[in-house]
Amino acid sequence: MKKAMFVLISVLVLSTLVLSACAQPTAAPTKAPVATEAPAATEPPAPQPTEAPKELGTAENPIIIALAPSATAEQLTVGGEAIAAKMKELTGLTYSVIIPNSYTALIEAMASGNAHIGFMPTLAYLLGKQAGAMDVKLVVVRNGSDFYGAQFIAHKDMGFTPYFDPNTNTDTADAATALAQFEGKRPCFTDPLSVSGYVIPFGVLKEQGVNFKTPAAVQSHPAVVQALYAGVTVSGDKKVGAICDFGATYIDARTSDKIHTDVNEKIVVIWRTDNIIPNDNISFSSAMPEEIGAKVYDGFVAMAADEAGKEIFKNAGYEIEDLKPAEDSFYDAFRSALQASGVDITTMVK
Repeated sequence: MKKAMFVLISVLVLSTLVLSACAQPTAAPTKAPVATEAPAATEPPAPQPTEAPKELGTAENPIIIALAPSATAEQLTVGGEAIAAKMKELTGLTYSVIIPNSYTALIEAMASGNAHIGFMPTLAYLLGKQAGAMDVKLVVVRNGSDFYGAQFIAHKDMGFTPYFDPNTNTDTADAATALAQFEGKRPCFTDPLSVSGYVIPFGVLKEQGVNFKTPAAVQSHPAVVQALYAGVTVSGDKKVGAICDFGATYIDARTSDKIHTDVNEKIVVIWRTDNIIPNDNISFSSAMPEEIGAKVYDGFVAMAADEAGKEIFKNAGYEIEDLKPAEDSFYDAFRSALQASGVDITTMVK
C-alpha cells in the first residue's frame, strides 16, 4: 500500500513538472502593475503561561509506594497506609500507596513512573533493574537473615509424610524422598515471578522427576495456606484437596494466617529448601530526584530503627524485621545461579 502510494505521488510530481515545462509563455501585461501596500507586520501571540509541576512529595504530587501483592489485600492496605503515615511523620513528605495485581504490574508501575518506591520480590527487581527502571536501596531482614528459602506444605489430612522436623528445624530426608509423594498431585503456586512460591518449587519438582497436575494459581502466599486449609475430600481410599493437594510458599508463610489458631497443626511442612533466595527489597524509581530520594532513604532507615516503626513493618504483610542497605551487587550470586541453571527470567513476563 505504501509503495503504491509512493508511485502515485511520484507520477503526480513528474506530471506537474512535465506540464510546467510544456506550458506556453504568458503574454506581457498591457498595464503596469499597480503597487500595493505591504501587509502590516503582526506580532506572534504571546505564549500562555503554564502551571509549574508540583514538587514530588506534596499533597498534590505524592510519592507513590507500590506494594508487591504477596500478602493479603487487607494486610497490605492497612499496612501500607501505616507505612505512608509513619514515613510522612519522619520525612515531612506525602505518600500514597498502590497494590498492583501482579508482579508484572508492579514492574510496569515502576517503569512507567506510576510508582516511585517499590517493595520488590527478587525476580521482579532483577527484571526492573534490567530495564533500567529502578535501583535497590534496602534489603529486608527476616529472622536475622537477608536470605530465605521455600517450603512445601500440605493439609495433614492428605496423609503425606512430613520430612521436616520443626524441633530441630531441619529436613529429615533428601528432596527425592520427600517430594516423590507429590507424583500425580495438584500443587498451589503463587505468581510466576515469585521465586519461593513458583520458580524454585517448580524447578525442584522437575529436577526430581515429579510429574504433577496442572497447578492452581492462587497468586499470594497467604492464599496458598488458605487454599490448603480449606480441607480434604475423601472418596474411598483417595484423598483430594478442596483446591489443591499441596502448595509452595516462603518460610514460614503459615504465620500470615491471623484467623486460625490451629493453622500450624492443620497445615504441615513436608520439606524445605536451604536459604538460597535473596530477600525482598525496597527499590527507588530511577527517575526519583536525588534530593527527594535521600530524604526517603533516611526515612526508611529511621523507621526500621524506631520501635513503633518496627511494629508497623512487622504487621504490614511482609514480616519485615529490619532493613539493610544494599546495592545491586547483592544479587550477583543469584544472577550467576540463574544463568548456570539456564533460566531466562525475561521469558516469565507476559
